[in-house]
Amino acid sequence: MEHVQTKREIEQTLAAAGLHPRKRFGQHFLIDGNLMRRLVESAEVSPDDLILEVGPGTGGLTDLLILHAGHVLAVEIDRNLATLLEDRFRDVGNVTLLQGDILHTKHLIMPEVADEIRKFFAPREGCVKLVANLPYQSATPLVMNLLVDFPQVRRLCFTVQAEVGERIMAGPNCKAYGPLSIIAQTLCTIETVARIGPQAFWPRPQVDSVMLKMFVRHSPFAEIDEVARFAALVRGAFEHRRKTLRSAFAYVLDESALDSVCGACDAARRPEQVPVAEWLAIFQASL
Repeated sequence: MEHVQTKREIEQTLAAAGLHPRKRFGQHFLIDGNLMRRLVESAEVSPDDLILEVGPGTGGLTDLLILHAGHVLAVEIDRNLATLLEDRFRDVGNVTLLQGDILHTKHLIMPEVADEIRKFFAPREGCVKLVANLPYQSATPLVMNLLVDFPQVRRLCFTVQAEVGERIMAGPNCKAYGPLSIIAQTLCTIETVARIGPQAFWPRPQVDSVMLKMFVRHSPFAEIDEVARFAALVRGAFEHRRKTLRSAFAYVLDESALDSVCGACDAARRPEQVPVAEWLAIFQASL
């Protein structure tokens, strides 16, 4: 069985470098080895895969990933931890470490990461997979960006705070339901791998977490750019979620498309009342 970093080892590693967990970056290190193994297993990591790991921390999950993946692209925002990781994995051939914020802007990921994903040529059955203990503040925009802009990413397996998991899995007529729910469920099959209490992390967060796996299905869209257009339509509607569909769509559609959409659905409802499957039909009517 592969060795997984323990809490004591993480503490010693940080102390030796004069470091400590930083609230600024939402650093809560996963210390449950069994959960880390489940995360890697859920992604079905293979030697043909490029793995994107965001927030590697002290490298506990990275240790497991490099044993199974063709290549690991690890992105760490904390300069001090990035230096520590560079020293630790200096002689490992299948890992690339990048220091910086995975989010270049709210709707764009780090250009260096985008370039690596887009140029990846998958041998045989390989693909790009996100496997990570995600920093809480970056989880929602990162998942959205990967799903909308990168068809190369076929699997996303990650731990995240339970609130974000609820937003991904939410159905209509609840506060958590929104663009993330609709886009994720339109494109992916989603499963809960585990529900995780604060004791699985160090330092302990004040919230529960969840481990999810998302498998991207065969796309329902005819063209790649339609995913981004679909996302823009959904986001635009939810920017006015308290208005009716007719009023909300008036901000994002021209008159002809608005008439077509309103003729194809009950436009007196609010965006949060529309089921996931119907959003695809609304988009098709808007074309």
